[in-house]
Formats: sequence, C-alpha cells, structure tokens
Amino acid sequence: MDFTTFLESLQDATNVFTTGDVVFVIILSFLLSLVIAWAYRITYQGVSYTQSYVHTLIMLSMVVAIVMLVIGSNIARAFSLVGALSIVRFRNAVKDTRDVGFIFFAMVVGMAVGTRFYLLAIIGTLIISFIWWGMVTLNLFAKDIREQILRIRVPADMRYETLFDDLFARYLNRFNLIAVETVQAGTQTELVYGIELKRQQETQTLLAELRKLNDNNKVALLTGHHEVDL
Repeated sequence: MDFTTFLESLQDATNVFTTGDVVFVIILSFLLSLVIAWAYRITYQGVSYTQSYVHTLIMLSMVVAIVMLVIGSNIARAFSLVGALSIVRFRNAVKDTRDVGFIFFAMVVGMAVGTRFYLLAIIGTLIISFIWWGMVTLNLFAKDIREQILRIRVPADMRYETLFDDLFARYLNRFNLIAVETVQAGTQTELVYGIELKRQQETQTLLAELRKLNDNNKVALLTGHHEVDL
C-alpha cells in the first residue's frame, strides 16, 4: 500500500474533514500566526521579550486550529478535550498584560481557522494587527507618569519615621511611604516610597544624600513606565 492509499484510508475513517482540509488549516493558521508574531514583535515595549514566547504563539494557533477540527460539532469530543486539557498546569507568570491579549488573539485565530471561518480569520488577523500597531505607533492613551519607586535600606535599629523628611522636602514634590519590610535576616529595614522628583537632573545628588543618612546602605530608584513588583 503506497502513501496515497494510506492517506485515502485515513480519510475514509472520518467524514468530518479531508486531508486537504488538515493541510490547509495548518498552513493558514501558521501564516496568520506569523502576522500575529510580527505585530507582537514590533509593538513590544519592555525588557522581557523572549523568542520562545513568540514561537509559542505560533504553535498555539496551529494546535488550537487542529483541536477545533477534531471537535467539529461533536459535543462529546468537546467535553472530552476539556477534561483532558484541565490537567495542564502553567507555572510561568505573564509579566505583561498585553501578552495575555496576544495569547487569546492566537487562540481565537486558530479557532476560526479550525472551524473553517477562513475569511473571518484572515480579515480579523489583519485588522486587529494593524489596529494594535497603530495604537503603539501613535502612542495612544499614553500618560506622563512622574512617580518613581524609591527603595532605601536602613539598619533595623535606626528610627526612620522622620529621618528623610528634610531631604525629601528639598528634592521632591511629593512622597508617600508604600511599604516597610525587614531584609538581610532582620538586620536591616527596607523602606519603599512612591516619589515625584522636582528636577530629574538631581537624581544622583538625592541618592548620594540618602546614603549619608542611612549609613551608606543600599538605595535604589526604580524608573520606567512598566509595573514594578513591590
């Protein structure tokens, strides 16, 4: 039995889709997921970009497309797959909320291709990718965030309540204490402030003055437009 006969025998085992359907679905979902991956790559802003995540988006779209072919309109298959996939556990935390959007984007495109809504999948991929690119390019809904995170470590026995008030009054427009935490096995206390500098060019001077008051322990100023875990 040659390979063509073997494929025909597999096709005869199901009347839901043909071999051509499978090949077309995989290729189309791959091509559309390439557009999604391209949109993600050129619009990503941050330092946590990973190639493996982009590869996962492409793979996810193709796999979902095949899953939708398997399910078809069979309710029993749908519940069986839900039960099988429910045992999967994901350990990696999503660091950027936009990553979640792209995951659903790839999944929905795969679902559309797998259920043979080809035109919907093509038009949806192109339009959504273009809109996403446009929002990033035009910097829509951006806000000038001036608040920064200041971390200061002091000895555990040091009274910090009013220690930096005079210094903050000279260099900051406003400040508020966000968190207090013991570090270094309880030998130090870390203070986390939300601050707004009067003049950005005085950052180095402020840090130097802070080190004079906290016995030259660690001082860190976190800047940027991304969320910082406290």
